[in-house]
This record gives sequence, structure tokens and C-alpha cells, in this order.
Amino acid sequence: MIEVDGSQKSGSGTILRLSVALATIKGESLHIYNIRKRRNDPGLKPQHLEAVLTAAKMCSATVRGASLGSQEIWFEPHKIRGGEVMAEIGTAGSILMLVLTVLPLCLFASQPVDLLITKGGTDVRHSPTVNYLRFVLLPTLEKMGVEASIEVNKYGYYPKGMGEVRLKIQPCKQLVPIRRAEFGNIFSVEGVSTCTFLADRKVAERQAKEAEGLLSSRGLKPRIEVVNDFSNPLQKGSSLVLWCKTDAGALLGGDAIGELRKTSEAVAQEAVGNLLAEVGTKATVDVHLADMLIPFMALARGESEYLTRVVTEHVESNLWLASTILGTKYRIEKKGELFRVTIISGF
Repeated sequence: MIEVDGSQKSGSGTILRLSVALATIKGESLHIYNIRKRRNDPGLKPQHLEAVLTAAKMCSATVRGASLGSQEIWFEPHKIRGGEVMAEIGTAGSILMLVLTVLPLCLFASQPVDLLITKGGTDVRHSPTVNYLRFVLLPTLEKMGVEASIEVNKYGYYPKGMGEVRLKIQPCKQLVPIRRAEFGNIFSVEGVSTCTFLADRKVAERQAKEAEGLLSSRGLKPRIEVVNDFSNPLQKGSSLVLWCKTDAGALLGGDAIGELRKTSEAVAQEAVGNLLAEVGTKATVDVHLADMLIPFMALARGESEYLTRVVTEHVESNLWLASTILGTKYRIEKKGELFRVTIISGF
């Protein structure tokens, strides 16, 4: 049985999510304790609980201790199956964090997976936006052999959530290592500016216009799609995701969400600032992609690498878990202002 102390490293829900995914893929039972111990509200929140239960559905796992507030669970997985799966968060908890839990194990399912996730948040704090996953993470994973898509049926924001997303994934026989050793030259900057039931205030247009002006002043010529969405009458909100591509294969993103008393222009300034922070150092992955890619790099046969401007707690946590559960070897080396992260799969 794999034993994981959830208070180690970041002490966050990331440790729970990745532990469940990797243990399931490896086919070993998992005991994880001190779940989210370092958080002000430790234990399982609705989105964490639903992530565990959804993973359990996909592999007919026997689970003990899975209840709201629980800080300890036992998870005994079986063969990962595919087919249609449904999940319901029931709050504005992040749908995307649930996606990041099950996405790795879906690659090892016996058949394609069609996962419908309802009543959650697509664009909420402390989580990537749904369009970040659509336009930054999934295109990067496609280079590794992952065939997956995300459809947004309803956008969901804090505090009501009520978002709905469909994730479709094909099983993958073998993941391909990814090498992002050089930044190269930028050849395109794109984005999606979205608002839900805020078209009358031209929120999406204002976000896009401000971002275009800021990026143009830096010599970049962005193409930003404006989306006036009407999918969720119960919850208004907005988001903006920007990304750039280089001729060396780098793909970096930056996003931001709208909130009460936060202007559309402020949303744009935040998203642009996040993107320029990455571009300015010539990193080859942004800070969010840096931790999201680690499970897939650890499962790809061979050596993968990238350059990141900062080694976050989530990067450290994911490297530690991949090493502990899969036997992955890794190196972190300073290269000027950047860090080169190299992963050699032990899977």
C-alpha cells in the first residue's frame, strides 16, 4: 500500500488529487492522511470529495473515509474503465481541479472516456480557467500523444457555480516525452475574452480592448476572440485567457477572472501581466503548466524537460509524488534567471 502524508510540501489538495491518480494508474492501494492539513479549512471540500469519488467510479475502487471534512482516506483501485461518467460538484468548487485529477488516469482506461461534470466553477479563484485548459494545457498534451477535448456547456463563477463541462479522452498507448529547451521567437499571441450575461456592459469587449492595447504597446499583435455567453443565467461572470506560441514550440499562457468591483480593464491588466511575466524571462512553460505537466512527463517513457521562471510549491509537490509513487527521477538546475526541470520516467 502506498502511504502519503498530505501535510508534506504544499500540503494542498494537489497532493490528494495526484496521489489518487498515480496510485490508480500503478494499480496499488493508497492511504493518504493529513489531507490539506496546512490549509485553514483542512480536509475534503466538495470539489476534492467529488474528484475522489469520480476517480473511484472510473476504476471501481473501494474507498473508505471519503466524506466532507475527512482528512484521511483509503483508496483501493481496480482496472480503469472508460465509457460515460458523470460528476456533480454542487458548489462553485473548481471543475478544472477535478479534470486534472482524472485526466492522467483516463489515458489508461480500457475505452474512451466521456465525462460530464456539472454544478461547479469553470472560472474561479485559485484555479486555472477552463479556457486555459482548452487552449494551453490540452494543445501541449497533444504534442505528447494525448487526444482530449473540453466542451463548455455552461460557464460557472463564484459564488453559485452551476457550470457544466464535458471532457472527452481517448486512451493513449504510450505518452511521448516533451522537450522544451529553448524559448525561440514569438510568432502568435491569441486570447479568448468571455463574459456571461454581461454583454450589455460590453465586459468581454472591454477586456479584449484593454489587453490588445497593452500587448500592442509591447510590440505584440494579439488576436483576441470576444465571447458574449448566455449559458448560465444563474451566475454572471467573466474571464480572459491569453497565450503565445513560439517557433521553438513553447506555449505559454496567462489568465484572470472578473470579480465584484473589479473592472474589465483590471482583469485585462492582470492577464497581460501574467503573460508578460512569462515571456519576459523566456521560460518555455508558464508557472501553471510547469506543475500540470509533471504527471504526464513522469508517465512518458524517456526524458522530458522544460524551463520555468519559478519552482512553485506545486511543482515541488508533484515532483516529490512522482518520485515517491512512480520512482521518477528528476533534476532542477539553475539556468540564468530560469530553472531547467528534467524528468526521467520510472514508469
